[in-house]
Amino acid sequence: MTFSAIQMKTGEDFAQNLSVLKRLLAKSGDLAVAPEVCLTGFAYERFDEAAQFGKKALDELLPLSKNRIICYTQIEKENGNFYNFAYVLYKEKIIHRQPKVKLFAFGGETDYFTPGTMEDIKIFEIEGKKFGLLICFELRFLEIWERLKGSEIILLPAMWGRLRKRHFEQLTEALALMNQCFVVASDSANEDMAKSSAIISPFGEVYRDDRKSLLNKAVDLDEVKKMRRYMDIGLR
Repeated sequence: MTFSAIQMKTGEDFAQNLSVLKRLLAKSGDLAVAPEVCLTGFAYERFDEAAQFGKKALDELLPLSKNRIICYTQIEKENGNFYNFAYVLYKEKIIHRQPKVKLFAFGGETDYFTPGTMEDIKIFEIEGKKFGLLICFELRFLEIWERLKGSEIILLPAMWGRLRKRHFEQLTEALALMNQCFVVASDSANEDMAKSSAIISPFGEVYRDDRKSLLNKAVDLDEVKKMRRYMDIGLR
C-alpha cells in the first residue's frame, strides 16, 4: 500500500480549502490523512457556517474514497452542541466516525466544543486490518493509547502548534514504537503550526518532510507482524 500524510494550509475561504484538499487527495495513495479541521480551521466566530459547510464537503469527499481510505475532521452541530468529528471514508461510505474527546483548553476548544466520551475511542477494522484514531491533543493521554492497543495502523489528524513541534515528533514516534504499528500523522502547514507530518513504521523509521504538502510512502503491512514476532511484547 501507499500511505499519504497531507500537510496543507487552511485559510479563511472554506471552498478554497476543500478545493486544495480534493487536489491533494487526487495525488494521494491508498490511505490519506488530512490535518484536523483542515476545511475551516477552528472558525470560532463562524461555527454554524463551518458546520453547514462540513455537510457539503462530506458529499464531495465520499466519491474520492472509492479507491482509498480518507481520514479528516470537521466541525459538526448536534442537538445544539458543536463537536469536532473525525471521519474515515472508504468505498464511498462512512466507515468510522469519532468525536474529539480531549479538548485543548489553551486553544479555546473547551469554550466552544462539547467533548465526546472515552467509549467513543475504539479500534475499528477495514479490509481485515485493525485501525485506531486519535485527534491532535489526544496524543498526550496514555489512557487513549491504551484503548488503541493492538491497532495495526493509527491515524492522527492534528492542528499542532509550532512551539511544541518536538513534542509532536517525539510522541508520534513513541506511539508507533509502543504499539509496534504504523502511524500516519497529518499536521497543518499554517505558519503557527508544527508541520512535522509523518509516516512512521512499526520499527520506528520516519518519513517526514516539512517542505511538502503531500507525503507519499509505500509500505509493507506485514511489517507489523514481523515487528511483533521479532520483539514480542504481547501485542496481537
